[in-house]
Amino acid sequence: MKIFNQTKDTWISENIREAVSFSESFSDRLLGMLKTSHIGGVMLKTRFGIHTFFMKNPIDVVVLDNNFKVVKISTVKPNCLFFWNPKYFLVLELSQGTVKKTKTEIGNYLKITP
Repeated sequence: MKIFNQTKDTWISENIREAVSFSESFSDRLLGMLKTSHIGGVMLKTRFGIHTFFMKNPIDVVVLDNNFKVVKISTVKPNCLFFWNPKYFLVLELSQGTVKKTKTEIGNYLKITP
């Protein structure tokens, strides 16, 4: 998948090496970025939160509403838990620095394409 920030008119992830995979299975959600060192991030559907246990580096986390509007952003350090309002269930786990590099902010609208 590719991710485009429509508000900033910039790509967050646009090539195959930085593509975002969509994780629906329990094991994919459990492993998240641990399983995907070769890509720029993972898109998850979950309402409970994420963890960064066993990770070596922090990750950028972007929480989206049903319209792909950014509602929360955080850099999460290794071995931590991160929670948000459970009414939101779309989450992007991205390599650290991606949010800053792309100037993604709360209120931005993202577009997800195959």
